[in-house]
Amino acid sequence: MRRRLWVFLALSAVLLAACGDDGGGGGGGDGGATGGEGLIVGISWNNYAQPRWAKADGPAIIEAVEAAGGSVIETDANDSSEQQLADVDSLIAQGADALIILAKDAAAILPAVQKATEAGIPVIGYDRLIEDTNAFYITFNNEQVGTIMAEEVTAVVPEGNYAIVKGHSADPNADFLRGGMQPALDAHPGITIVCEDYNDDWATENARAMMDACLAANNNEIDAVISENDSMATGVVAALDAVGLAGTVPVTGQDGDDPALNRVALGTQLVSVWKDAFALGQTAGEVAVQLAEGVALADVTAPDDLQDHVAPEAGVDAQLFTTPGGLDVYSIVLKPTPITLDNINLVVDLGWVTQDIVCAGVSAGTVEICG
Repeated sequence: MRRRLWVFLALSAVLLAACGDDGGGGGGGDGGATGGEGLIVGISWNNYAQPRWAKADGPAIIEAVEAAGGSVIETDANDSSEQQLADVDSLIAQGADALIILAKDAAAILPAVQKATEAGIPVIGYDRLIEDTNAFYITFNNEQVGTIMAEEVTAVVPEGNYAIVKGHSADPNADFLRGGMQPALDAHPGITIVCEDYNDDWATENARAMMDACLAANNNEIDAVISENDSMATGVVAALDAVGLAGTVPVTGQDGDDPALNRVALGTQLVSVWKDAFALGQTAGEVAVQLAEGVALADVTAPDDLQDHVAPEAGVDAQLFTTPGGLDVYSIVLKPTPITLDNINLVVDLGWVTQDIVCAGVSAGTVEICG
């Protein structure tokens, strides 16, 4: 049985040992299981609007840092690049020994990373790439997420009119996802992409407006929609529902948001590519402690109990990742999991979401887990 109940419990003694067994590293005092004692990890969130940040990523980071004897300071930039720069300044001033940054804008955040580097403070680019060799990159395999989306939807609709709703243009993940889709789309020459655009801030309301416009421009003749995340899929499905197409046109998403998992059970969303945010958060928390203690970027390791999450091509230890800008940054990359009707029980069994949430409004007998 997979050991995954850790997400709702205190981290095990294994994590404490992992932090203490590292023979190298500086600022942790006399070493041992309390090597992270007194360390401060600052987290700069671009916003808390995506449900997973507050539900999973943040708590998991905090648990990992506190298990090592450290503490966490969090800031929320409320989707403002200017505020995020000020937030990082504040975290530095408050004595952060390591920074975890979920960047609003990959370019706009660079001065903050430089300032942290000059102050000797290690930086983690969390789930979104920062084009700086000093920023350790922790993420999921986002190209694989895009591939999964495209493969799932083309298996159901191998030809016809497609709409693609991409994420924020300043977030490199939007293009990683789009690049991952292309091979699967290329394999189906009968597919025509009739609508495709970026969506500022990955916002639900923007996705709704984009989908409304796409439907109107194509006389509602849309056969499939690849939405790059679940919050945008919410807007897409609302637009489809308004013209009587919800449940007929397959829609993709990612993140395993509660409403999206319910839509999978209801049949209005084909797939939500789940990225185990608890695992990502735990990894970032442990890596932040390692870096704060003086572990070199190249020597960083993933948590021992999460090795089955690490993408095979990345390995367990830090690996070099070549950015779109041609830089080599050290990274740890985790594997995503597609959630469909065939395996929707997985997210319930692992404690990510409750059965009541998944099965809300689902007719008895139509989905096995819903009775």
